[in-house]
Amino acid sequence: MVGGYIALTKPRIIELLLITTVPTMVLAESGWPSWGLVLVTLLGGSLAAGGANAFNMVVDRDIDQLMERTKNRPLVTGLVSVRGALVFAVALEVAAFGVLWWGANLLSAILALSATLFYVFVYTLWLKRTSRQNIVIGGAAGAVPVLVGWAAVQNSLDWAPLVLFLAIFLWTPPHFWALAIRHADDYRAASVPMLPAVVPVAETIRHMTIYTVVLTGVTVVLAPVADLGLIYLLSAVVLGGIFVVGTVVLGRQAAAPVESPSSSPASTSSSAMRLFGFSISYVTLLFAALAVDVLVRHGV
Repeated sequence: MVGGYIALTKPRIIELLLITTVPTMVLAESGWPSWGLVLVTLLGGSLAAGGANAFNMVVDRDIDQLMERTKNRPLVTGLVSVRGALVFAVALEVAAFGVLWWGANLLSAILALSATLFYVFVYTLWLKRTSRQNIVIGGAAGAVPVLVGWAAVQNSLDWAPLVLFLAIFLWTPPHFWALAIRHADDYRAASVPMLPAVVPVAETIRHMTIYTVVLTGVTVVLAPVADLGLIYLLSAVVLGGIFVVGTVVLGRQAAAPVESPSSSPASTSSSAMRLFGFSISYVTLLFAALAVDVLVRHGV
């Protein structure tokens, strides 16, 4: 039972969100923030994200049972009741708001709550089932943790966190579409218009390439905006270059003649999953470089 409630929060997604939060706090502080503030912000962010994910599973339980990837989720199997999941989700959001307001400030609490509301009402209840742009617009919710991290330190917002928000916003579509290529049949079975399920794979990858190119440009722009040095700048260029090349190579593979072994659906799917894995490494290494750059430049 406990494991079912933990699964409702999608811990692996929470981990990815927190990876962007701490380096943003380091940037906002121009050094390492107090451990108390870091822990409070991570706790509040985890609770808010967990609650949002639980709400998502409640809403999506009908389509989760139609998809191989999600058919073992706790609400599908009956391990957790719908009422129990709703109470759990509300409790997490209330706790998140209280923790962030008490331990950081009201702005960070409001931002975290706004991300949940956007994720549940705009993405899950509306866009996910109606628009091929679902993850593009809905992905904005996953970019809010950088704003929460900055606000927790500064109690305000500035251009630097807004550029970071834009970077995560642009990163989300190619990251998620790489995974969706692998599970396109699932989305078709559930009538969810995720881009790889409604357009040819090659077209999806063209969109992914455009996003990775713009993403790289935005991450480079962050250097002068946030007064970052060579550690971050070189990392942004190299990591962005690898990401772009990866999508281009995937696109060529998908567009190869049908008789080519490398163009088979299984081969393209495997390559897309490798790119998905790299996209996680990309954001992890980029934000790590951001934190290291700030700490080195300020002699921490």
